[in-house]
Amino acid sequence: MTGKTQNTETTAAGEPYPSDENSLTVGNDGPIVMHDHFLMEQMAAFNREMIPDRQPHAKGGGAFGHFEVTEDLSAYTKADFLQKGKKTEMVARFSTVAGESGSPDTWRDPRGFALKFYTEEGNFDMVGNNTPVFFVRDPMKFQHFIHSQKRRADNGLRDHDMQWDFWTQSPQSAHQVTWLMGDRGIPATWRHMNGYSSHTYMWVNADGERFWVKYHFKTDQGIKCLTQDQADEMCATDNDYHRRDLFDAIGRGDYPTWTLYVQIMPYEDAKTYRISPFDLTKVWPHEDYPLHKVGTMTLNSNPTDFHSEIEQAAFEPNNMVPGTGVSPDKMLLARTISYADAHRARLGVNYKQIPVNVPKAPVNSYTKGGAMRIQKVNDPVYAPNTKGGPQADPSAHPQDNVWDASGEMQRAAYTLRADDGDFNQANDLVNKVMDEAARERLVNNVVGHLCGGVTEPILQRAFDYWKNVDQTIGERIEKGVRDEQSKAA
Repeated sequence: MTGKTQNTETTAAGEPYPSDENSLTVGNDGPIVMHDHFLMEQMAAFNREMIPDRQPHAKGGGAFGHFEVTEDLSAYTKADFLQKGKKTEMVARFSTVAGESGSPDTWRDPRGFALKFYTEEGNFDMVGNNTPVFFVRDPMKFQHFIHSQKRRADNGLRDHDMQWDFWTQSPQSAHQVTWLMGDRGIPATWRHMNGYSSHTYMWVNADGERFWVKYHFKTDQGIKCLTQDQADEMCATDNDYHRRDLFDAIGRGDYPTWTLYVQIMPYEDAKTYRISPFDLTKVWPHEDYPLHKVGTMTLNSNPTDFHSEIEQAAFEPNNMVPGTGVSPDKMLLARTISYADAHRARLGVNYKQIPVNVPKAPVNSYTKGGAMRIQKVNDPVYAPNTKGGPQADPSAHPQDNVWDASGEMQRAAYTLRADDGDFNQANDLVNKVMDEAARERLVNNVVGHLCGGVTEPILQRAFDYWKNVDQTIGERIEKGVRDEQSKAA
């Protein structure tokens, strides 16, 4: 017997370590021997500790908690976890979009707001941001957009010039860029920001009636934001400020909460509404589709192993349950494919067997094999079979992911509707939501960003872009940039 105790250091196979100070050598001063597998395991594991970053949303953090429904929404959805009184365990992850895993938390960037609900009918995931819209509406543009926000190929540096080059040639980005350059471009903490599905989803009730919905998680801590100067100062003092804030708040018992509201559009309304209800660059005005309260999300438990519980958490909007579904939103439809594929590439084909991704509901699947397979498979491993294997259920939410569609296959934008201009809602945001102080901060933020290396003729295109949002705002931005150029001359 080795006298091994619960605190004895061991290899990954449970073998006790003889020393974590000294390698096995020939004599005190001789060479290290190759059969020192204690040392070899340490070095080999260390070299393989890091997994690839997420491509966007690499830097983030998260926590565990629960979601409790307080209102009766049964007229709109049969989803079990959305019924009044239901309490569901969940995990949330917040993130920046463009930065790498070591980038500052307080860069000006949208924040990801990803949620996984461990429902009794399977996992339900929602991927969103702290803004209700996005930069592009077609997935063909998504990869190009992300590349424009990342680093250059030649020098490995982020470049405002290529950001504005993309934005100014993609006027559909105007609404989101106005959000980004405004006060909410840098939240004070993750606890003090809202989360939005941004996408349009489908709900189906017990009678088979379908509705279109948008999710709004409103922070109960109140909206708080950082100015550009405050954010820059924080970059110099604490790059992990947002991650630290959430962890410390939960650690001291200050559990953050969000109240979920949804906008609900009757199925038939989508056919004639004045804007495309599936365009990710647009919001539904609340005067047309008011908010309906659903319940409360509470985060009250920190991860104990950040890597396994947060870094390997895999959120994917294809995880749906009966009573929920997707919509004709082109970006959402692409994400139902691309997110799962990203997880397979980053974590391996069996990523859903990592504990943080395992559903609470039973899994009866014919998938088998692959790297890092953990769950055992029993015969039969094919369907159909007469060996007692699981069988498909034709009654399992047959209408939850279908809608009317017709026409020839083609590559084309959404059909334009009466109010579908790219700059309309950006103008509303500037003039109907922001006050003069907020507009002044918007102008200053844009001026500062444009003065960060944006060159002609992209600079002139940026002035025109903002004049399309609002003529006066555009003129103020142009004057601000030209004044800064004169000072530097």
